[in-house]
Amino acid sequence: MKAISSGISLRALGYLVALADENHFGRAAQRCFVSQPTLSAQIKKLEDQLGVQLVERSQRRVMMTGIGERIVSRARAVLREVDEICESARNHQDPLAGDLRVGVIPTIAPYLLPLIAPDLHKTLPRLKLYLLELQTEPLLAALGNGDVDLAILALPIAQDGLQIQELYSEDFVAALPSGHRLSQRPHLKVSDLEGETLLLLEEGHCLRDQALEICNRVDIDEAQDFRATSLETLRQMVASGIGVTLLPGLATERPVARVAGLVTRPLRNPTPDRRIAAAWRRTSPRIATLEEVCRIIRQTLVASKAPIKSA
Repeated sequence: MKAISSGISLRALGYLVALADENHFGRAAQRCFVSQPTLSAQIKKLEDQLGVQLVERSQRRVMMTGIGERIVSRARAVLREVDEICESARNHQDPLAGDLRVGVIPTIAPYLLPLIAPDLHKTLPRLKLYLLELQTEPLLAALGNGDVDLAILALPIAQDGLQIQELYSEDFVAALPSGHRLSQRPHLKVSDLEGETLLLLEEGHCLRDQALEICNRVDIDEAQDFRATSLETLRQMVASGIGVTLLPGLATERPVARVAGLVTRPLRNPTPDRRIAAAWRRTSPRIATLEEVCRIIRQTLVASKAPIKSA
């Protein structure tokens, strides 16, 4: 049996991961900013060092072998660890500088980010924020694999390996067509919506599940021929008179544009709400940075007098 060399370079592992992602030597080389012959030679050298074939090559396609896929998975983990080592060193030098990747679910991002982004930029000028909008499950996956440093999403979530810090809670309100029979009332109970057609977001949005849980207490029929991709579409469809829905409070306040033909009414006795939290990996090297970002978010929301309740 051929002895395996221990002189494997991180650069070669990076090339292998890029090739696994792209399934094409040319695109992988472009991604790594090297020539295709250089990348091919490094992959071949890695195969020689390990004594196994990692890549199945043909004129039409490139794909990983079985052992190649397993080694790519380990290589990703190794490269993440190296990134965290480097990030720990940078963070020790200046914890409030550098890049921070923040993921936010779509039913929060358009309403929260305009409120908090100016203060974050002003208070932490050396911190560069990269913002991503992802539904809950993809966001948690991105957080777990290191593609995102901080996630802002609605509770509850699976907390294995995560640090959770609640930011605020917001009440749900009923959204009705302006000529609706209930639009003259100053506030409503969920039971007042009994018999109405409920419009909801498509599968994958946690807000859909929360609205269903609230409305399952009474006889409200979900519209079977409509699923909205965003709260803005949902708002427009309610205004057109097709049905009613529930909206989180922050999504009903300025700077959100008013929709003609739509009214909102608070829900009481009891008032349904949702809790919004920040989450990060317990092993994150940037805990001091993340805690400071959370502090600024809470402080900014209180000063803005947004329709939320502080955590």
